[in-house]
Amino acid sequence: MPQSPPTPARIGVVTASDRASAGVYQDESGPAIEAYLARVLTTPFVTLRRIIPDGFESVRDTLIDLADNEHCDLILTTGGTGPSPRDLTPEATLAAAPREFPGFGELMRQVSLRQVPTAILSRQIAAQRGACLIINLPGKPASIAVCLDAVFPAVPYCLDLIGAARIETDPAVLASFRPKG
Repeated sequence: MPQSPPTPARIGVVTASDRASAGVYQDESGPAIEAYLARVLTTPFVTLRRIIPDGFESVRDTLIDLADNEHCDLILTTGGTGPSPRDLTPEATLAAAPREFPGFGELMRQVSLRQVPTAILSRQIAAQRGACLIINLPGKPASIAVCLDAVFPAVPYCLDLIGAARIETDPAVLASFRPKG
């Protein structure tokens, strides 16, 4: 019997920005994430985009909806990770996904500090809600690529371990790591 093709991974891309959500400026960060995924992933995936205001409730509720109702395997957020009063993406992420993976944020800050000294102000985290991994990314497109290049090699195996969809990267672009055997 022929096997049916794998179900595409469902990936949420959330831009948290008061100004982008109000149409004051065009979101460039969400499209930068989508372009990154298109460049590195070889397996089929579907992207679910959201542009929402900064703040605790808007981010928390969007993450819960994408994980629980839209059944996302991976959610990548951009924005809301700085020290401004409305930058509450990490707090909202932990409210929606209390199982934190601190290594993601540690590595993202480490590689970002090589680019700009203010990276120490960034508060990106990664956490799990059910079978969904949520990663907070910075708001600048160039910083998004730097952070994803650093942490994405571990993402496919992490998704395997939490029971999410299997994704594969193009090893010529970005080699992911899975233990042998």
